[in-house]
Amino acid sequence: MSGPRIHLVTGAGSGIGSAVARRLRDRGDEVWLLARDAGRARELVEHHPGARTLVGDLAEPARLSWALGHQSPPDRLDSLLHIAGTVELGPVGDLTPKVWQETLAVNLMGPAELTRLLLPQLRLSRGHVVFVNSTSGLSVSPEWSAYGASKFGLRALADALRAEEHPAGVRVTSLYPSRTATPMQQKVHQQEGKPYDPARWIAPDSVATTVLTALDLPRDAELTDLTIRPGT
Repeated sequence: MSGPRIHLVTGAGSGIGSAVARRLRDRGDEVWLLARDAGRARELVEHHPGARTLVGDLAEPARLSWALGHQSPPDRLDSLLHIAGTVELGPVGDLTPKVWQETLAVNLMGPAELTRLLLPQLRLSRGHVVFVNSTSGLSVSPEWSAYGASKFGLRALADALRAEEHPAGVRVTSLYPSRTATPMQQKVHQQEGKPYDPARWIAPDSVATTVLTALDLPRDAELTDLTIRPGT
C-alpha cells in the first residue's frame, strides 16, 4: 500500500516510548499514541506535534473495546508497539492483590486486549506487533515477582500470537532490554533505596533503534526475540 507507514505506540509519554514515537515522526511515518485519558492525550500531542491519539486505559482492559468503539482508530496499522508498563517491587509476602491486579492489567492484559481489538488492521497491512518486554521476562530477582510474572506472561502472549498470526503475514517481536535510563528506572532505584545514575544504563534511543530495526527488516526475515544489555 502507498502512503506513510502507520504505527500505534503505547507509553509515548516518556522513556523508550517517547524515543520511538519521535524517531517515527522524524522519518515521516504516521504516529498514533494511546493515552489513558483526554488530558493525557493533550499532553502527548504537545510533546509529539503531528501525532494523533486514541484514548484508552490499559489499567482497565475490559473497557478498551468500549473506548475504541467510540473513536475512529486507523483503518490499517503497519505496527502496534507495546511499550507502556508499570512496576511495583516487593517480596511476595507483602504484595497485595491490588498490586498484582494493576501490574498484570497494564503489563499483560491491556496489551493482550489492545492487540485483539486491532488485529484486523494489522492483518490488512501484514503488520508487526512489537512487545518491549524486559530481561525480567527471562529471569526474575527477589522482590520482582509481580513485574516478572507480567513479563513472563507477555513473552507467552507474543510467542502464541506469532504462531497464530504467521499465516496472515503478521510479524511479532519481543525485545528484552535490561535496565534503561527512564523515569520508571528512577522509580525502581527509589524503591530499591539505591542512587540513580542514568549514565550506567541503556539510553532509550538505543532501545528505539532496535525497535526500528525490527520494523524495517525486509519481509523475508522476522526478528523474534532480542536481549539488549548495557554496553559498559
